[in-house]
Amino acid sequence: MFTTLIWSSRELEIILMFAGQLACEALNFGLKRLIKEERPKRMYGKGYGLPSSHAQFVAFFSVYLALFLLLRHQPRPTDSHRSLALAERALLSILGLMGATLVAASRVYLHYHTPKQVLVGVGAGIICAVVWFAMTSWARQVGLLDFVLDHPISQLLRIRDLVVEEDLVHAGYERWLAMRRTSKRSIPSQQQNKGKKRVQ
Repeated sequence: MFTTLIWSSRELEIILMFAGQLACEALNFGLKRLIKEERPKRMYGKGYGLPSSHAQFVAFFSVYLALFLLLRHQPRPTDSHRSLALAERALLSILGLMGATLVAASRVYLHYHTPKQVLVGVGAGIICAVVWFAMTSWARQVGLLDFVLDHPISQLLRIRDLVVEEDLVHAGYERWLAMRRTSKRSIPSQQQNKGKKRVQ
């Protein structure tokens, strides 16, 4: 999922979220081998159970996304489109958190983890999301991300940082629409030129 988003959008914010997710997964890997708590006796998974990696993953993803939508994402309205209001972004955040809750609860229901293992995973994911969001906010404030964007490698890879201010739904749509209209206008003119050549 992240690979596809990064490749298609080249957005710095998505790269940062992916990096935070990898750090969260690394923490989960280390905690499981440090604590070494077994899964439930009626168990369908392999390996240690504390903390639940699925619960930690979805908690990080949903909380970081909510923090981005509510605190960092400031879309600018355009002449042809109304950007998402704060209430709408809050609704998206709530839906994300609800989805994460269902995934975490399913780990207990399917007997992959105990409730404690899932709760610890959720807690670890939330802490990772808040800490990583604070770190990336600090990196923005001190200009570290500007330094990264100005690096030749970032420019070669066409890394951009538009999603913070560009509306999530409207991003790129106006450019595509303008190209489509230009393309449609050019087709009749090409046909007319072909007709003139035939007459000559």
